[in-house]
Amino acid sequence: KLFFTDYGNAAKVERCDMDGMNRTWIVDSKIEQPTALALDLVNKYVYWVDIYLDSVEVVDYQGGKRHTIIKGRQIRHLCGLAVFESYLYTVNSDNLNILRVNRYNGTDVQSLARLDNAKEIHVYQKRTQTAVRSHACEVDPYGMPGGCSHICLLSSNYKARTCRCRTGFILGSDGRSCK
Repeated sequence: KLFFTDYGNAAKVERCDMDGMNRTWIVDSKIEQPTALALDLVNKYVYWVDIYLDSVEVVDYQGGKRHTIIKGRQIRHLCGLAVFESYLYTVNSDNLNILRVNRYNGTDVQSLARLDNAKEIHVYQKRTQTAVRSHACEVDPYGMPGGCSHICLLSSNYKARTCRCRTGFILGSDGRSCK
């Protein structure tokens, strides 16, 4: 799945398959300007920052179990969000401080460091990555991902895929080659 935020005409947090199909709103009320988003892949939770409401909230992958982690002035102007173990990590765009917040109760807000021009944060740790099983976009014997000549996108599950073409090309009738 692909998770993303939108604060155009109607602010929301959404999810869809990697090929863009099955687009679903998972949060569409009491939300104004969702910017940063982070996933807890193990427990299947979506965290987001709402910079207008000065809040960090969480829901499960279906939009249930919603609650506010932290709200208020101490977390104004946040950008970027990452989750690791018991904490959320984010960047305050005013003073460029890296903040750590307990993700279970919003306490223990700590400034860890200051980085010039920081606007995003990521955690790279083996434990944050789920195990990969064989999938429909694996490279075939001819070196083509999922048998697609240009781009392979996972679909509704790891066994299904959709082929797409780079700009200027059209997908052939075989659904795999680009012309």
